Amino acid sequence: MDNAKAYSAASAGSTTIAPRDVQDEVRPTYKAKAYSAASATSGLASTTIERRGLLDHDVQIEILFCGICHSDLHQVRNEWKDVMPTAYPCVPGHEIVGRVTKVGSAVTKFKPGDLAAVGCMVDSDGTCPECKAGLEQFCPNFVLTYNFPDKHLGGVTYGGYSDSIVVTEKFVLRVPSNLDLAGAAPLLCAGITTYSPMRHWGVTKGKKVGVVGLGGLGHMAVKFAHALGAHAVVFTTSPSKKEDALRLGADEVVISRDANEMAKHAGSFDFILDAVAAEHDINAFINMLARDGNLTMVGAPDKPLAVGVFGLLFRRRSFSGSIIGGLAETQEMLDFCGKNNITSDVEVIPIQKVNEAYDRLVKSDVKYRFSIDMASLKSE
Repeated sequence: MDNAKAYSAASAGSTTIAPRDVQDEVRPTYKAKAYSAASATSGLASTTIERRGLLDHDVQIEILFCGICHSDLHQVRNEWKDVMPTAYPCVPGHEIVGRVTKVGSAVTKFKPGDLAAVGCMVDSDGTCPECKAGLEQFCPNFVLTYNFPDKHLGGVTYGGYSDSIVVTEKFVLRVPSNLDLAGAAPLLCAGITTYSPMRHWGVTKGKKVGVVGLGGLGHMAVKFAHALGAHAVVFTTSPSKKEDALRLGADEVVISRDANEMAKHAGSFDFILDAVAAEHDINAFINMLARDGNLTMVGAPDKPLAVGVFGLLFRRRSFSGSIIGGLAETQEMLDFCGKNNITSDVEVIPIQKVNEAYDRLVKSDVKYRFSIDMASLKSE
């Protein structure tokens, strides 16, 4: 089942949208505490969900922290219904950090007590060219961590707003022990989403890198650009963000509404990462690129952006997009963060404040990500 068909099937609420594993006829299940949304307008509330028991290659994880991604909000409120319709009840969360509690008999990389993480994917076909290239994020049959057809139990997958999860070993990642776990959780989406295109487009020492937008994604991009040795420049419409951008590792801050400031940097960037999800003038930033420079979108504006082709043609510039990375690259990113002591700037909240956090997220009222302390779920 390809991804588009899977979304469609998931939204239909079928309990037989994917075949069960042969072993699942005798597979045990268990009950887990979680927070779920019953509809697009209900908000999230305490519930109990069914999780699959262990098979030989499975890892069970006690979830300690789960980051809140803006896509969680879109999914819970069914704001992507035309592309990624939501099946209810929906348990969001794909920035998961926890501790291994049980492992299947064939698991070799993890043991109980290990720190572990799960990102946006929990399965892929393993046989397509993308999987063989270590690019599971482009597999036509990947399985997302939540709101995607669950071949084990039927229905859809449930995410990290829960006390535990069971995932096949291949899709479990190691967390460096020196990292703050609350701040490490958003690395599984915001971190890899910004790290992956920087690695792909060769951001290294001596490169000039621009970051458009200083939010959940942008602040991670600044940290990575700085740690990779690049000259990091933040583009923002808000002069009030200058001090924080410099604190995060930016070498310069450009107020993008100031034509004179923009003109000083025209044609000088090797790479620009655009993390703005609202409509904006993309050509102003394409014109910042040097010859053979690249601008990669990681923000996802609702409306198409008007791209002036001549801005690309005459300096052989390129304009591209990127999502998360594959499993190997995500582990590389986590190890890089461990070596450089990089985590997301987070505000830690109890699960009981998740609806309030969603409302604040709409207003960009957080620096820079929310991380849910799942210990708070024990009181439910």
